[in-house]
Amino acid sequence: MSLTIKYLGHSACLLSDGTHKLLLDPFIEGNPKCPVTLTEALTWQPDAVLLSHAHSDHWGNTLDFAQAGAAVIATYEIAEYAAKHGAQSVIHMNLGGTYRAEWGSVSLTPAWHSSSFADGTYGGMPAGLVITMGGLTVYFAGDTCRFSDMQLIGERGLDLAMLPIGDRLTMNPQEAGKCLELLRPKAAMPLHYGTFPMLTGKPEEFAAECAQRGVTAYTPAPGEDLILG
Repeated sequence: MSLTIKYLGHSACLLSDGTHKLLLDPFIEGNPKCPVTLTEALTWQPDAVLLSHAHSDHWGNTLDFAQAGAAVIATYEIAEYAAKHGAQSVIHMNLGGTYRAEWGSVSLTPAWHSSSFADGTYGGMPAGLVITMGGLTVYFAGDTCRFSDMQLIGERGLDLAMLPIGDRLTMNPQEAGKCLELLRPKAAMPLHYGTFPMLTGKPEEFAAECAQRGVTAYTPAPGEDLILG
């Protein structure tokens, strides 16, 4: 069992099991923390782009990867938007559903946030992603606040929880720390911080919250790889 997660700044991540690759919330261009150019990222040729919601700092360069052959996996509204704007392969999902593929599976969970495209199109319900890949289970929370049904997500047995900590637009590190009591993951990683001045949450504060609860904290810098398993 092994999974490599390359952190790309903000909430963008590349997951690889050595054979397959998944790109999560691909905010590449316009992301001041992203360590690679879009041209470089396109050479990764991910199997699929997985999206938590439609905001531009998560939708990002989805269409660029879709036009290069990646499937777009998202809620119905986002998948429809992608198809209407040139994506050739889309996988429609909604909360509670699971999609299975050669690389593993993804299930959509609730997330408490909002979701719309830059042109004002409604993006459906925001979502969290529970991904099984490389024999491991990862929860990618997307943008959310703490909510009690995280306890149900934790019942899946999480090897890693990836949580936003930036504050103002999502949780802060202290609230994200409280989520760990519901999710009960083996390890946790912060997302959605430091990209813009308003995102003031600090990864070291989140790491301290993890330590208080006996959860291993990983805080890779943008461009670094986290190897699980």
